[in-house]
Amino acid sequence: MRDYELKRGVAKAIAGDGLRAIAETTFGSATVQDGKVVASFGALERLVAWTDGKMLYVDTTMKAGVPDDIATDTIKAYNRFLGEATGLSAKERGKRAQQKTKKGFA
Repeated sequence: MRDYELKRGVAKAIAGDGLRAIAETTFGSATVQDGKVVASFGALERLVAWTDGKMLYVDTTMKAGVPDDIATDTIKAYNRFLGEATGLSAKERGKRAQQKTKKGFA
């Protein structure tokens, strides 16, 4: 499971049905089970995402041995989903993750 910080103001946009709508737009279909968004796409056998209003939590199960083109499309879709859901680019998410790691060791 991975956790991602949300950009200020994004929590309201993904509250309610917003996160499911983003997943559906990105992956083609998504459902809600026990308050968590569930989707699958390409090499993603199962993606489960939820939020507590401050963080986005994502748990993924990947398929092994998929062709390279499917893996590439899956990575692009996953990054697009994270970008829309967190309001942060991949570079911004990486910087925040590094800062969080540094704080943990300080």
